[in-house]
Amino acid sequence: MRMISAKLRVLGCTATLALSIGFAASARAQTNDTPAAASAVNESGEPDGDIVVTATRRDTSLQRTPMAITALTGQTLTNAGVTNIADYAKFVPSLRIQDNGPGQRRVSLRGVQTSGEATVGVYYDDTPVTGSVGVSSDAAGRTADFTLFDVNRIEVLRGPQGTLYGASSMGGAIRVILNKPTQDYEGKIESQIAGTKGGGVGYFVQGMVNVPLVTDLVAVRAVLYRRDADGYIDNSFLKRKNVNDYTATGGRLMVRVTPSSNLTIDGSAMIENTDAYSASWNPAVGDYKAATQVMLPYTDRSQIYNLTGKLDLGAASITSITSYQHRRSAYAADDSYYIGSYRTAARCAAYVNAGGACSTDQLTNYYGYIDSLSPAAIYYPGTTKDFTQEVRISSNGTHLFDWTIGGFYQNRKNNVTSEDVRADKVTGDIITPNQIFYRREIFDKLEQYAAFGEGTFHPTPTIGLTAGIRYFSYNKTVQGFTDVAWTLIGAPARPLSSVDSSESGTLLKFNASWQANADMMFYATASQGFRPGGANQVIGLSADLTPYKSDSLWNYEIGAKLGLLDRKLTLNLAAYQIDWTNIQVSGRTTNGAFSFLSNAGAARIRGVEAEAFLRPMRGLQLTVSGNYIDPRLTQDQVNDSVVAAGRVGDRIPYIPNWAGSAGAEYTRPLSSGLDFFARADVNYVGSSFSEFRPTNVYRVKMAAYSLTNLRIGVDLKQSDAGVYLFVNNLFDAVAINRASQSSTANSYSATSAAPRTIGINVRKSF
Repeated sequence: MRMISAKLRVLGCTATLALSIGFAASARAQTNDTPAAASAVNESGEPDGDIVVTATRRDTSLQRTPMAITALTGQTLTNAGVTNIADYAKFVPSLRIQDNGPGQRRVSLRGVQTSGEATVGVYYDDTPVTGSVGVSSDAAGRTADFTLFDVNRIEVLRGPQGTLYGASSMGGAIRVILNKPTQDYEGKIESQIAGTKGGGVGYFVQGMVNVPLVTDLVAVRAVLYRRDADGYIDNSFLKRKNVNDYTATGGRLMVRVTPSSNLTIDGSAMIENTDAYSASWNPAVGDYKAATQVMLPYTDRSQIYNLTGKLDLGAASITSITSYQHRRSAYAADDSYYIGSYRTAARCAAYVNAGGACSTDQLTNYYGYIDSLSPAAIYYPGTTKDFTQEVRISSNGTHLFDWTIGGFYQNRKNNVTSEDVRADKVTGDIITPNQIFYRREIFDKLEQYAAFGEGTFHPTPTIGLTAGIRYFSYNKTVQGFTDVAWTLIGAPARPLSSVDSSESGTLLKFNASWQANADMMFYATASQGFRPGGANQVIGLSADLTPYKSDSLWNYEIGAKLGLLDRKLTLNLAAYQIDWTNIQVSGRTTNGAFSFLSNAGAARIRGVEAEAFLRPMRGLQLTVSGNYIDPRLTQDQVNDSVVAAGRVGDRIPYIPNWAGSAGAEYTRPLSSGLDFFARADVNYVGSSFSEFRPTNVYRVKMAAYSLTNLRIGVDLKQSDAGVYLFVNNLFDAVAINRASQSSTANSYSATSAAPRTIGINVRKSF
């Protein structure tokens, strides 16, 4: 039962869903690594031990954890050439990425995707990473991500994780588990250089060193990396080539202190600086061709600091996680074509003469004013500061009753500026210092409290009955002002205003599992998820549309985890139905100038997922996984302010019905110190659409596509090194993952995978 209080409210709902296919595979053992596929077999053909995961906030065996989890080990990520979330998403059923470039990725699981707060919780170890809200309160569209190097494993939890992970995990959670300092001297270095068809050359260099400073007491692990890539998108309007270049420099420092055998203290600092340009292009102009009148820079300075302590009391363990995220980012959008849409006689009449026709002189002066504004960009600099604290106590081992209880606190502050600035007519570069002709400031604060608990009762050694509950309470305050007016778009100067919103309630989870034998588990789950509502800070928005409520869902799921063929085959299956109500959706003001959030409609998402891992012979591992989703609205989007409102039966945008992935990895000794290595991955993504209504003239179809990656090389076992050649997007598919269009000229925008890329990769451990 929920209790909701807000100064202003809005009612409605919306929906989304997704599907995808992926796999987790591993070929070789490595320090700090575990087999990627549960119940896989080792090089001698014998069964390996199962992966230990911590998705339930306790150590459990992957194949005996009654939920849908995909685990990707660090060795799998290295073998597949994975460096970021967009690379590994194809291996995970139902995980979908709308990739607008670094720091601007929208992550969804099982089709739970829409504007607003994130629907998938992203964690580095136990630190939640939040996106920046921007001017439209769309934190989900700007999820921060760090380069993946020296990673132990990634756990992807599919389905809502509301009781243990709270808000913004209504579709699931992604946990990146980093390698920790050890009492061994070790290190590794990796470099790569590659060329992209129609573009330039890219490279990366990354390294790790681990040093025990005080034997059995203090160890340090340090990671450094730099990634640089020339672009492959040409700007036809500005006649500039390879405009979407990208550079990222970063690293992390980790310290582990073990004052006693039962106490571990981990401290870490992660930093990544990104400088890039937009990777969007216009399909109407040509493949990988942009038509923007301005260059669109993106900068991101992300930092995460964490202190984690774990005390083992024998029967239970106490864990404390203190984290702080500081992110300074800025991105831009081309406003030139929108401004150009005002260059009409009708607009002159409305702006100059209150509806009366403009004279020749008035029209000339008005057109001169419009022309003086272009080219122009909307520039969005902002900061995110996020403090979180969690304390939990969990039982150790498996007993008649296993349990976890804890508390969580978050204080997140976002500041963002929206300003229109002029650009150079020839180069398209934003003029500095900025020539501002419109500016508004927004301050967004979210404070959350939660208490949670989850327990599993084992009436017999093979049956588990789990119940969980989370009580949450949040307060959100949004403030803003306009200090540089732009009356042309109806944005006069406005003093500071403030809107508050708050809500409290509970989330529930129920699960039953049966371990039929050592190789067969069956489970059923009913679980809730939600994300907080808030308030819009939009100029000219009516009072009844200023606040928006939280949205929530129930997930009903059955699944099986099977070890077959003497454990040479692992098969995981899941079927689910998600009922999603009061969905947060993005709308626009009537003049198209401002975006805002509202609630509209409901949806039902039905889907099935499958993962299979097979080791038919020594040295060969095969993986196949896939997902089907049927995402449909079950209520009309009744809010008339939402653009292209959907109706019952409409398919949710950007979610393909089918997606799948298959891979093969083969290793064979060539001599006593040399192994041959080969890997092939194929990923299929079905078609989807950008809008709900089939009759919407701006609805864009994103065609189905397949991507094939190949990697071949040798492992020099005696020197613990390897050299590999690779081809990504072998058949040079035009793989668009997001596209949209509006009434503004040249508004057709798309983002996609890169064209065919060929390179060489070298790595060495010591």
